[in-house]
Amino acid sequence: MARRARDPRPAGAAGTVAEQLAEGLAGTGGPLRQHVAEGLRDLGAVDLAVYSAVADTPTPSLDEPLRRLSNAANNSGLWFAIAAALALAGGGAGRRAALRGTLAIGATSALVNLAVKSIWARQRPDRAGAGVPVWRNVRMPASTSFPSGHAASGFAFAAAIGRDQPWLGLALRFLAAAVGYSRVHTGVHYPGDVVVGSLIGEGTGQAVAGLMDRLPPTRRASRSGRGKRRELPDAADAEDAPG
Repeated sequence: MARRARDPRPAGAAGTVAEQLAEGLAGTGGPLRQHVAEGLRDLGAVDLAVYSAVADTPTPSLDEPLRRLSNAANNSGLWFAIAAALALAGGGAGRRAALRGTLAIGATSALVNLAVKSIWARQRPDRAGAGVPVWRNVRMPASTSFPSGHAASGFAFAAAIGRDQPWLGLALRFLAAAVGYSRVHTGVHYPGDVVVGSLIGEGTGQAVAGLMDRLPPTRRASRSGRGKRRELPDAADAEDAPG
């Protein structure tokens, strides 16, 4: 007899974001909107099913590394540490990339926490009811579940870094994806929260990097030993440029 998946939603909780959208569309009438509403309901069902499947799958070799990775990304600590290493060891290009990444995290965090989370007040999963092993547990955030701030910040940082350093940006996207999955693995987010958070982060990171490209280059004057002033073409390329 097949095992019936447990519903990870807290008792009395509203449905998934997809289900809420589907209800809104279904009430407006029209065959196309009804078809879209049905598709959204199916996506909501997949979201819950994947969460339950991850919770039910024994992964003893992955549980502790993913729990540590999830905690390392709290408050964007992992990304700020990488930014600091870039600023210290990467020269002018590294400082420029670190600044872009840091600004992208700030913009994304504001967008997710002040705007999107207030619009979609999705409750956190009931990980105990879903059977998430207790040794996977990390602290359950007090904020709402949708979207994932960890995923959004990680992809925003990677997208902004990748503007100047594509290969590093690609590697950081893989790391951001691992962080995003760790939030599902530890039971604090639904997969849909992570997917949407990743898309928001990628878009915001690209936007921040693009805006920085449009800024006019900063010119600094420095005095030579003979009292003459010398202009540097780009402050980010100067050895003493701020990081």
